[in-house]
Amino acid sequence: MTSPRYPIPAQTTRIETRVANSRFVATIGEAGSVELAKAFIAAIRAEMQDATHHVYAFRVGYGGSVTEGMSDDGEPPRTAGRPALTVLRGADIGDVALVISRYFGGTKLGTGGLVRAYTEAAQRAVESLPRAERVERRRGMVNIPYSLYERVKKLVAECGGAVAGESFGANIDLELEFAVDQISHFEADLTQLTAGGVAVRWQDD
Repeated sequence: MTSPRYPIPAQTTRIETRVANSRFVATIGEAGSVELAKAFIAAIRAEMQDATHHVYAFRVGYGGSVTEGMSDDGEPPRTAGRPALTVLRGADIGDVALVISRYFGGTKLGTGGLVRAYTEAAQRAVESLPRAERVERRRGMVNIPYSLYERVKKLVAECGGAVAGESFGANIDLELEFAVDQISHFEADLTQLTAGGVAVRWQDD
């Protein structure tokens, strides 16, 4: 399963390397789905239409739940997309897409040279990439009496959650939002506070 918290790209970053007169322009950024990864690749292709190749690799998800993709885009098989993907696999980061746009400089690099060049371009892109954290969040609804209103709101805040909405009637409905890995702690404290009389109805339950 995907971890509820994992590192992702904080912004799109671009770095250029040169090997034997060829330019390798590596663009790396966030892609939270396969569709977004494909859109990221298409945008780079459109931006640098005069490049000789647009080699790409992406990893959507993290940990034990990852969807991968890659392409040599006309370079000899296994000399471009696979080295780029290997670098991404070795980096502790999820939801990432990488496009290496090559401008051929007139000197053929050979298969070994291409592997080294694309590996270096990918490594430098990963090294220069600022990171953020993806936090999986979940919403739920809890119905409480007015006498518990302030205490439950305080508990939500203490457990790192947020009240996303309130509805006042015979009782109070609170719409809550929590990071997934904070839910069990909150539920345990809520059970203790209300002697088991209040439970959260989480979305998708």
